[in-house]
Amino acid sequence: MTPPTKPNRLHKAAADSRKLTFDDNALAQQLFGPHQDHLKRIEDALGVALQDVGNEVTVLGEKIAVKAAVAALEGLYTRLESGRDVDAQEVDAALRMSSQDGKKSADVGVEIKTRKRSITPRSPAQAAYLGAIDENVLVFGIGPAGTGKTYLAVAKAVERLVRGDVERIILSRPAVEAGEQLGFLPGDMREKVDPYLRPLYDALHDMMPAEQVTKRLENGDIEVAPLAFMRGRTLANAFVILDEAQNTTAVQMKMFLTRLGENARMVVTGDLSQVDLPRGTRSGLRDAVDIIGEVDGVAVSHFDESDVVRHHLVAKIVKAYDVTDARRKSGARYESGDASQADG
Repeated sequence: MTPPTKPNRLHKAAADSRKLTFDDNALAQQLFGPHQDHLKRIEDALGVALQDVGNEVTVLGEKIAVKAAVAALEGLYTRLESGRDVDAQEVDAALRMSSQDGKKSADVGVEIKTRKRSITPRSPAQAAYLGAIDENVLVFGIGPAGTGKTYLAVAKAVERLVRGDVERIILSRPAVEAGEQLGFLPGDMREKVDPYLRPLYDALHDMMPAEQVTKRLENGDIEVAPLAFMRGRTLANAFVILDEAQNTTAVQMKMFLTRLGENARMVVTGDLSQVDLPRGTRSGLRDAVDIIGEVDGVAVSHFDESDVVRHHLVAKIVKAYDVTDARRKSGARYESGDASQADG
């Protein structure tokens, strides 16, 4: 039995409790995790106490936290019942999903099925993003690294290709820099650009068997190319993804967006806090969102550090940088104000 780990945080006047019983003892043990690690993870995240006896768990804590813990446990158990595994990452995902509205994560009902795996959203923002891709022709996914923007877009593209909804997938990135000055790099064009497109290849291999990726790349069903290769083309019957779009100029972004053809979908992803353009050059991603973000058929999905699904430390790193950047910008504005007053 797991004793309450945070009794000092449970106040009698505000405390709540719920008892859950899981019908399948074997699945219950998988739910609890080795040495009750999954239960401990939920305790630490929500500040609740979980007491397990056999196939039962009693949840103690503040009302809202108890509701979130119950939703997470029920969602994870539903996942196990469907034959899918539960690990520490899935526990974290269930916590993110349930803590927003008290609904179990399985209720989201969004699942991408590819040849190698089934993929479900791991945060409410991811669920909204997948919904936006289903409902709109053009979607912008904006947020920090590790939030699944590109990975989920590639998964959607593979799902639609295999299902026959589109004839091909086109994956693109600005190569090296916005100017795409590749001439000084060694090798032929493919050798020059492949290192910058490697994350897209990695995502493909995560969704499909290696031989299928190779075959589809060879026959043109899947194309991975730098942004410069999009000029002058009409991209029809395709699922098109532009990654690292914060490093496009406004002219490049307009060029790319106007390639959209019949029966095509586009997803544009980027992190506006990681712009590598020359100082004074406006990001094409920011420009496009400002100009067409509210056009019918266009959706903008935003992510933040709470949506990071990589190692838990990544979210803390992103948040620390955001706080520091905000402080520096605030300081710069203050110094600028002082200077203008002095000049006056």
